[in-house]
Amino acid sequence: MASPRTVTVVALSVALGLFFVFMGTIKLTPRLSKDAYSEMKRAYKSYVRALPLLKKMGINSILLRKSIGALEVACGIVMTLVPGRPKDVANFFLLLLVLAVLFFHQLVGDPLKRYAHALVFGILLTCRLLIARKPEDRSSEKKPSPPPGQAGNSGNAEEQSSLYEKAPQGKMKLS
Repeated sequence: MASPRTVTVVALSVALGLFFVFMGTIKLTPRLSKDAYSEMKRAYKSYVRALPLLKKMGINSILLRKSIGALEVACGIVMTLVPGRPKDVANFFLLLLVLAVLFFHQLVGDPLKRYAHALVFGILLTCRLLIARKPEDRSSEKKPSPPPGQAGNSGNAEEQSSLYEKAPQGKMKLS
């Protein structure tokens, strides 16, 4: 049976992956929702207007929207289908994208309700990455139990003596 940690990472990976495939597709094509697509077009125009540096670099609203959408779809597919380390890389790129989108929303002065989903999914991406990258906990492995005849204070005495050995030795100066 899979550990709770594995189940959590897989569930978050699939859910986040599907969400970003959906959101990226909305940025790329009006087939899923014409209203959402036109809203994305309007929003990205305001982002480029608010950040003149993008215009100087030759990035217009269409290129920005389609680049972010394509990256979301690609990383979402990796998060959903590809096992192993590539999921963590995709997770990291999506986290950077979410931070950029939050920056854009702040830049144009959008109210919280317009970017609350980005905050929530940024937190979920962070949690997934932290859980997935956390090293295996070795202390959770069960220690072998002592044989039935020795199950009394002998284990306790060994622990106490090892604690005594680890304690600092020498005189303490109190002043």
